[in-house]
Amino acid sequence: IKQKKRHMGDTKHFCPVSLKENFVLYPGLQEHAAKYKEKIYYFSSSKFRDKFLKNPEEYVAHNEPLQAPPLRVCLLGVHGAGKTTCARQIADKLGIFHIQFEEYLQELILPKTKRKVGPSFDEDHEDDNKIPEELEDFSQTTTKIETEKTEQEVELTHEEKAIKANLMDSIELPPEVLDKIVPDWWKKEPFRSTGFILDGFPRTSDEARYLSERGLCPDIAVYIQVEEDDILNRLFPPRLIEWKDRRRKKKEYKKKLKELKAKKRV
Repeated sequence: IKQKKRHMGDTKHFCPVSLKENFVLYPGLQEHAAKYKEKIYYFSSSKFRDKFLKNPEEYVAHNEPLQAPPLRVCLLGVHGAGKTTCARQIADKLGIFHIQFEEYLQELILPKTKRKVGPSFDEDHEDDNKIPEELEDFSQTTTKIETEKTEQEVELTHEEKAIKANLMDSIELPPEVLDKIVPDWWKKEPFRSTGFILDGFPRTSDEARYLSERGLCPDIAVYIQVEEDDILNRLFPPRLIEWKDRRRKKKEYKKKLKELKAKKRV
């Protein structure tokens, strides 16, 4: 049986209300469809469909086509898959922003933590090389004032604690913390009019569900698959260099400690 061809509205299968109000291409659903001037429009929810039917002229094209939002990409993959390298190249080529999610989280708490946090940053390393209090008087490089400054604990806010827990132990960020970070990339300038490639988010099904519930749809999500051997070959050499560097510093620290103990004895 030959079916009559459907005449889609200006936004095709995307929700015209989401486009107008949130500047997002949100796929509409057939169960939330409406007809206006012999054209069919799909909506992301019944609420948006009812809003459209109250004042259709506000959401349809008039003298010129509706403006589509810029490109928004989510780039995913395991650690070491090459997300950041690819994202930088794509961002440079397309003239859009590159947002590295974990790096962005680090920047939010860096003013208080004074250094990056997480398993790969060897958080306890600096404390291991501190000069003991009884030898401080014999050290020319460390003063008691500096030691007191480092020992002062900075009070973190609830959001900052959640971010630190996420970076340290991969504890998921609650929606109220994500609300203060993620929507701005879709709704505020300069991201709203330029577009972006979001590197490393969403990382879990809950984070993907969060985007869907907030109506923050990327235009495309790319997942990079890499063989484990390739990741090992890529990550192991720099990690080995870092380990050797830490060993060297540890040796220097022990040598310095020995000299200070000798000074004290004298």
